[in-house]
Amino acid sequence: MFQLLLAVIYMSFISLGLPDALLGSAWPSMYREFQVPVSYAGIISMIIAAGTIVSSLQSDRLTRKLGTGKVTAISVAMTAVALLGFSMSHSFWLLCLWAVPYGLGAGSVDAALNNYVALHYTSRHMSWLHCMWGLGALTGPYIMGFVLTAGHKWNMGYLSISVIQVILTAVIIFSLPMWKKRTDAVSGENQEDDETKKQNGKPLGIAQAVKIPGVKEILITFFCYCAVEQTAGLWGSSFLVLHHGISAEEAARFASLFYLGITIGRAVCGFITMRLDDTNMVRMGCGVMLLGLSMFLLPGGSAPAKAGLVLVGLGCAPVYPSIIHSTPERFGADKSQAIIGIQMAVAYVGTCLMPPFFGVIADKISIGLFPVFLFLLLALMFVMHERTVRQTASRNQPQMTGTVTD
Repeated sequence: MFQLLLAVIYMSFISLGLPDALLGSAWPSMYREFQVPVSYAGIISMIIAAGTIVSSLQSDRLTRKLGTGKVTAISVAMTAVALLGFSMSHSFWLLCLWAVPYGLGAGSVDAALNNYVALHYTSRHMSWLHCMWGLGALTGPYIMGFVLTAGHKWNMGYLSISVIQVILTAVIIFSLPMWKKRTDAVSGENQEDDETKKQNGKPLGIAQAVKIPGVKEILITFFCYCAVEQTAGLWGSSFLVLHHGISAEEAARFASLFYLGITIGRAVCGFITMRLDDTNMVRMGCGVMLLGLSMFLLPGGSAPAKAGLVLVGLGCAPVYPSIIHSTPERFGADKSQAIIGIQMAVAYVGTCLMPPFFGVIADKISIGLFPVFLFLLLALMFVMHERTVRQTASRNQPQMTGTVTD
């Protein structure tokens, strides 16, 4: 039963990634049809991000009331409807309207699934699940590209992803009984889900959460990580072109390798977690990122910088899954949904604010500050993570009985 549910969760993580890069791949075709400036993609992206932040902050309340299975089914259904709306839109303002349920659906399912896996599955599954998200994010643009190459309009690409989401919604609905009962990995007995036991508990507010020792520090850690990842992904190729003089085509290939490095790195990290705990996985990731950033400063032309960008991607791989997976152990299973929801919200704030902020620095000062900017974020991330480790050390308990170990 647990393995079948795990397969459904894997499918859900792929579903999470499928729409994430669609807008970027389709926008060159979309903005001309809507007769709007190319920069208007940022408006849609911000609306989606705002919806995601709101729903992430409400994830604790929703999950306590409905349970992870129902929240996941409703959220994926909302995303499917939003994507269908995108496919039928013929004006920019309709896109903005459909972006609202798009963002609201994404935030709830992301926070709920991450908490469920952190509670009931081992760290390697968290890494592999986020690897599945990466596969989804890589597959979405491929589907859109295939549709456009076949002579269809961008609408068909959105419709195709919407159909996939509808099918997944049906699968999740049929799997709902599996979310309520689980099999203890040690005794083999069916047990009521810990989450179901906590349904009547009182939701944890933001003000209450940040008062818990270590929470402010882990939120800063998460903010800095997402800022590093998104800034490196957005500005890495521009840095290679403008600072090292390589061609735009070659820089684009290495930018794609950055994301491929994250995806492959998470697949490999799933095996490494059999030897290292979450804390040391984060430390390892920080070390690899530091090595990558150091290569930006080496002499020898563009070769070290290109290798450095790939290494930064590999270093990013273990950080996000390990921070999420360690949350129930550090702060308690009864508080983890609320804290993970806040982490998701903080993540989107970091991805929204910091890449544009560096864009201002690059425009007003120099894009050569790219590695310095990332190094400062990385340093703050590492310091805050170590402070979290120290502040929560006395509370850390062994992982809960019933967590899947195979």
